[in-house]
Amino acid sequence: MLPRNSRVLIHGSIPWALMFLTPWAWAADIETVRIAPDKKGFVLHPSGDRYMPWGHNYASVDILERLAKDPERVEREFAEMKAAGTNVARIHPEMPRILAGPDKMHPHTLDEIKKLLKIAENSGIHLKITGLACYRIKDRMAWYDLMNDQDRWKTQAFFWETVARTCAESPAVFAYDLVNEPAAVGKRDDGWYTGRMGDVEFCQRLSLDPGKRNGDCIFREWTKRMVAAIRKHDRTHLITMGMLPFPGAYKAAAEQLDFVSPHLYPKTGKVDDEINLLKQFDWGKPIVIGETFPLSCGVDDQRDFLLKSRNFAHGWLGHWPDESPAELAELKRTGKATIHNAIWLSWVDLFNEIGPQMTGGTSR
Repeated sequence: MLPRNSRVLIHGSIPWALMFLTPWAWAADIETVRIAPDKKGFVLHPSGDRYMPWGHNYASVDILERLAKDPERVEREFAEMKAAGTNVARIHPEMPRILAGPDKMHPHTLDEIKKLLKIAENSGIHLKITGLACYRIKDRMAWYDLMNDQDRWKTQAFFWETVARTCAESPAVFAYDLVNEPAAVGKRDDGWYTGRMGDVEFCQRLSLDPGKRNGDCIFREWTKRMVAAIRKHDRTHLITMGMLPFPGAYKAAAEQLDFVSPHLYPKTGKVDDEINLLKQFDWGKPIVIGETFPLSCGVDDQRDFLLKSRNFAHGWLGHWPDESPAELAELKRTGKATIHNAIWLSWVDLFNEIGPQMTGGTSR
């Protein structure tokens, strides 16, 4: 296995090297992202250059913890992502690390967020900041989960006000991603969370007491309130929501979003079905596929899906591995790679291979 400070990686027959004398010896000329005048994608301001988001979900359950314990690792991995052609990273700061109470932040949190913004600015990678993450079950805040709908929404609005106030001046923010894969309503006995995978749950419900309101009403009310909280402090950066592959459930929320962000994982032999599903998210706004990955298919089907989706989508985010690509490549070379390792490496290889085709050379 190569040590983490090794910076040489061979992808197939394509060699590439990452070499750094000191961390962040250079700073990227990063610009603010805006909706394109034709509403078909994004541009950079002030240059006016086209921007095609092409990147990854990064450190999905421990970004702030990782930053606090090993900031050099975060810097190093942003550099690795940038060298692979990444221009956007979706991050998921866990809410229990941010909130000390319904209207109180942990004192160190704002400094951690500012450090992350600086790393992004220096690397030239924009951030898609996902909010309200309470993924790790053991870390959840009991006081928060005992709240009724309105008190919970008030706390969520406070979260977004504070994050937007902190991030408003940074050109590194691509978008605020209001919440990951929400459901509008649920029963009180079901609790707030769903989408369990091991010791985490990635989805949550917006209301357990909807009264006579249907899902569309809940999504409209909730989204309007969160957007208003952000716009109190930041009228520039874009706003979206991470969506499950159920377009009918999210159309009402999309009315108030700058762009839509479905999560689509093609299945083996069913790429065209996934493309047809993608088309159903065309509501006259740019589409960024916020999650995709060869989870339920091989790399050939994933490539086919990505290339075909260019007719409808304006950006794509996969998942960056916890192991460095150099380590994964060395495991493969020595015959020690597991199936899990091989899947991750197949994504990194594919990302590197088709990046120019996906972005058309228009994004940085």
